[in-house]
Amino acid sequence: MPLIKYGHKDFGENKIQEAVDKWAEIRSKNLYNLNLHLIGKLQSNKVKPALKLFDFIHSLDSEKLANKLSKEQESLNLKRKYFIQVNIGDEKQKSGVSKKDLIDFVVFCKNLNLDIIGLMCIPPIDKDHNYFFSQMRDSSQNIGLKHLSMGMSNDFKDAINYCSTYIRIGTNIFGKRD
Repeated sequence: MPLIKYGHKDFGENKIQEAVDKWAEIRSKNLYNLNLHLIGKLQSNKVKPALKLFDFIHSLDSEKLANKLSKEQESLNLKRKYFIQVNIGDEKQKSGVSKKDLIDFVVFCKNLNLDIIGLMCIPPIDKDHNYFFSQMRDSSQNIGLKHLSMGMSNDFKDAINYCSTYIRIGTNIFGKRD
């Protein structure tokens, strides 16, 4: 609440249930004109509550999820903004669209009437993040998307140098999670 009262408007959450517990009452009062961002993985069985709570979803990563989001936002008569999660380092343990499939996936999502505003990535932890930030900037510009969601507490300054418009710095503000 101190940040909200200070005037901060955008907040990100990794987990839907935590976000519901934290934000549902605040959002129901509609006093602060906040933007909530889902920055964590979205499973297709959690689409409806995610669409009801979040304004932005940064983790659109599959055709299955895109189809579900499109159907649910239409049935709820809501319009949300989406970032496509790119598996920029082709890491097996991470979800996301591969760079080679990115343009086709953007077209697929736009054909579903999803408002794709940008790309999101989390670079490999053991490699130079600047290399991947550069690739994301170039991909975003080539596709014609305005926004990039990349950079966290440890590398956000570099991400900003590569045109990131949304950064995730919760650890720097709130400290490490328990």
